[in-house]
Amino acid sequence: MSEVTAVNEEMTADSGEYMIRCENLVKIYKTDEVEVVALQGLDLDVKKGELMAIVGNSGSGKSTLLNMLGGLDRPSAGSLYIDGKNLLKFSDKDYMQYKRETVGFVWQNNARNLIPYLTAQQNVEMPMILSSKKERKARAAELLGKVGLSHRKNSRLDQMSGGEQQRVAIAIALANNPRLLLADEPTGSVDTKTSNMILDIFKELNRTEGITVVIVTHDVKLANHIDRVVAIRDGRTSSEIVRKRSYKAELDEMGDMLTPDEEGEEQTHEELAVLDRSGRLQIPKEHLEAMGLHGGDRVRVELDSDGQGIRLIPPS
Repeated sequence: MSEVTAVNEEMTADSGEYMIRCENLVKIYKTDEVEVVALQGLDLDVKKGELMAIVGNSGSGKSTLLNMLGGLDRPSAGSLYIDGKNLLKFSDKDYMQYKRETVGFVWQNNARNLIPYLTAQQNVEMPMILSSKKERKARAAELLGKVGLSHRKNSRLDQMSGGEQQRVAIAIALANNPRLLLADEPTGSVDTKTSNMILDIFKELNRTEGITVVIVTHDVKLANHIDRVVAIRDGRTSSEIVRKRSYKAELDEMGDMLTPDEEGEEQTHEELAVLDRSGRLQIPKEHLEAMGLHGGDRVRVELDSDGQGIRLIPPS
């Protein structure tokens, strides 16, 4: 049995536990004169019902990954399973059905979600245009209630704040009952108070509806609010920032005394480097500089005497 076949069978067998499974995912953009490798063998697993964030600088590959998870772009190579389905084998019709039934999208730019001359209620009804009028109205009203906007259902967008518009966009993304919700910089254009309110909505939807939520952002401070944050660098998963205890457990323990933000990220989180499935490791740039090393240097790798660590030794 080939290695690729074995991997695919393993991923299919585990699909009941995972919403997203990426292995050695590659995306190459080509033009007549240039070839850009946006993803260089990225690995990522996201369990069903998980809420997590993906962070990275501009050009790291996070937006490319989001587009492939959302069915807006096709991988060049590797494995990508979502809800047990192999997206590399999707036809155009499969992608259309996937975007209608499995995934919901919230964009940073509200113009991609909202129709400005319609009311909040009418905007949320739009994705359900094939449903009966009675069903659409009831479902839209329900979703606006979930995002705290029942009182604004008859307001047009020019009568609403940026934070309210973003909450309408979340309701729209939920209209067709997606199992996976993707959010692209959902707090990028609002103030801190509104940002926290939007994140609370995602957490509540994740908790009460069981929706898997993936937030893509450049803001590492999201780790203060989310249990798992995956960092992407140079088209690969480089590290994870993991909360030592769950956000909910900390809130229960602290009661009304503190918020997790006041406690500080250093005390609640630890950052872990990620070994890919081939045993490759991305070492943070600042660590390499501290050792006097640079990307592309050759080093000797040795185990410590107790076998619990490794050392990188430049050639003499």
